[in-house]
Amino acid sequence: MVRTIESASPALCRLHLSTELRRLREESRLTAGEVARRFHWAASKMTRLETGSDGVVKPSDVMLLCRLYQADAETAARLESYAVVTKTKKDWWQSPEYRSVISPGFQAYLALEASAAQLHSYQSEYVPGLLQTEEYSRAVHRLGPADLSADQVERLTAVRMTRSEVLCREGAPKLTAILNEAVLRRTVGGREVMRAQLDHIASLAAGQPHIRVLVVPFSAGAHAGMSGPFVVIRFRQPGMRPIVYLENLAGSGITRRPDDVEKYADAFSDLLSSALDQQQSLRLIKEAGNVL
Repeated sequence: MVRTIESASPALCRLHLSTELRRLREESRLTAGEVARRFHWAASKMTRLETGSDGVVKPSDVMLLCRLYQADAETAARLESYAVVTKTKKDWWQSPEYRSVISPGFQAYLALEASAAQLHSYQSEYVPGLLQTEEYSRAVHRLGPADLSADQVERLTAVRMTRSEVLCREGAPKLTAILNEAVLRRTVGGREVMRAQLDHIASLAAGQPHIRVLVVPFSAGAHAGMSGPFVVIRFRQPGMRPIVYLENLAGSGITRRPDDVEKYADAFSDLLSSALDQQQSLRLIKEAGNVL
């Protein structure tokens, strides 16, 4: 539950709505298909409502569902208020400046990241987006699809810099980022850009108690992250299950399936065992910067 509706972000309201509406339906012993047929809705509409993937939720739809599920008056009023927020406020990534360069899958992730209590990230090739400097980010985007214009590169870089502000706000999520040593050794954007990037990571990890950066050294050999990067997102609200974000050349997306989430959570725990501790990791990060 959010403390005040007035201060709530649309992303957090959508997340609460999806969780609560799914819970109420399950308690009513109805399937999503049965509810969709009751209101002559497409099945995909129920999916969007229960995954929080619609940017705007109609308060009238929420009230229809609350009546069907026989929700108490207080719950119905709260959920209606959440829906009103999604209609009257916008998250920063929904502005015209950014929307054209952000894929729907990544928009979904930004909404979750902005609402997270904990982010458990593993990266095998790149510095995680939340820890990137502007010049490193720009270099990464220049290496992206060949059809990206200079303006699109700048907009994507601005998205990444704006996104990183989530780590500076009150109630920022606790970030544990595990990096493959290759991330430190691969020079992106030139030696000066990479040196500044490594200094930035070391400074954040040493100076911000809610940010922890660990490194899996080459000497660890085979490890649980060799299938690729991922982020496990955990929330502070009771009843909101962890979610996993995945990204590759074909696109990006989230998975909520409990079996999948458990696999990635277990992989992250295994990576913690393979990684150097915080001080050893910081020494390795500084050493990588010194040899550039």
